[in-house]
Amino acid sequence: MSIVYTCFTTDVIHEGHMNIIKEARKYGDVVVGVLSDEAMIRFNRFPTVSFEERKKIVEEIPDVSRVIVQKNIHYDEIIEELKPDYVIHGNNWSEGPMKAIRDRVVSLLENYGGKVIDVPYTVNENVKLVDRKIREKLAMPEYRRRRLKQLIDLCPIVKTLEVHSGLTGLIAEKTIVANNGELDQFDAMWISSLCDSTAKGKPDIELVDMTSRFRTIDDVMEVTTKPIIFDGDTGGLPEHFVYTVRSLERMGVSAVIIEDKTGLKKNSLFGTEVAQTQDSIENFCDKIAAGKKVQLTDDFMIIARIESLILEQGMEDALTRAKAYVGAGADGIMIHSRKKNPDEILEFCDRFRETDKTTPIVVVPTSFNSVTEAELASHGVNIVIYANQLTRSAFPAMEQTAKDILKYHRALEVDDRLMSIKSIISLIDEL
Repeated sequence: MSIVYTCFTTDVIHEGHMNIIKEARKYGDVVVGVLSDEAMIRFNRFPTVSFEERKKIVEEIPDVSRVIVQKNIHYDEIIEELKPDYVIHGNNWSEGPMKAIRDRVVSLLENYGGKVIDVPYTVNENVKLVDRKIREKLAMPEYRRRRLKQLIDLCPIVKTLEVHSGLTGLIAEKTIVANNGELDQFDAMWISSLCDSTAKGKPDIELVDMTSRFRTIDDVMEVTTKPIIFDGDTGGLPEHFVYTVRSLERMGVSAVIIEDKTGLKKNSLFGTEVAQTQDSIENFCDKIAAGKKVQLTDDFMIIARIESLILEQGMEDALTRAKAYVGAGADGIMIHSRKKNPDEILEFCDRFRETDKTTPIVVVPTSFNSVTEAELASHGVNIVIYANQLTRSAFPAMEQTAKDILKYHRALEVDDRLMSIKSIISLIDEL
């Protein structure tokens, strides 16, 4: 009999999947691939159950002859090994980023006469309900909080984008691109003190209190599912920091990053141009230890941000602090630099990895923005944070629009560069 192949990227089987199986059975033996966790997170939502559980769910479907693992979002290896006569899929892959996958499948099948079968995508209230339940489960604190650690294990590097509102959270949540035949998306979100303050029109000096910043987290969490890394500035006094840790962990935040400075906060990119005081190693270690002591789960991460290179204290000081902070219980190290090239960052990573192979390293390539994610990963970096690009891109666009409306005394001249209200609303899910 002919071989019919399809791939599932789901935690729950609903009538849409059963419709594909029913249609596939008309053409021959049905082989179903279950996408691996590593591949699934590149273009789909994070799985809520293990790969083994997802595979077992598919194996129990009547009319499925065989279940195999698909390790990549593209079907190249499967088609080469299985040589299916047909590949069947919902027609939702006929447009948007997923079209890159379909085009590649068509090209591979044409080499030996295989065909693609597009099945009308099933959309009804039952399917919508299943999708909504999965999304809501992903958003629950106990699932979201642990996801950053899972991503560190699954991804070459965890790509994190700054968000400061529900709408920017949706951009980080839903933006998927097809580039050179590959699909990609952001893995996590960064709630920055700088961008949160800027969105409120306040200076970045820890003026916006934690209660207000927690409301920003609530706004983002209400409409997204991806893990959140929170910018905790200096963490404040140890007595304040333990409260912050408890609150963030309870909310479902995955990590807090605190910097080893004291006094009134000044943005690190000013470096030595303004007076900035680095905390003593002993004091900062005590703060880390106090935070770790009040945690209730192993999921939450306290990441120590080292300012030694920013404040020109040297590489040895940075490395000494990194070792001490890990010893005090830090779950990760963020190393920062305001140099235009990444050399000192890469040197730190290489030397840190000589003695510590496992503690996650976080970098924020704001100044040294020519370095690629692949380069960072090759030096042992686990998390890259694009810490303020959404805010910086929005401000000039909005300012220019305001100027042009004043200049022309109407909105016609700005309309061609505006996103339609319909497109904006389409980002927002209805219940």
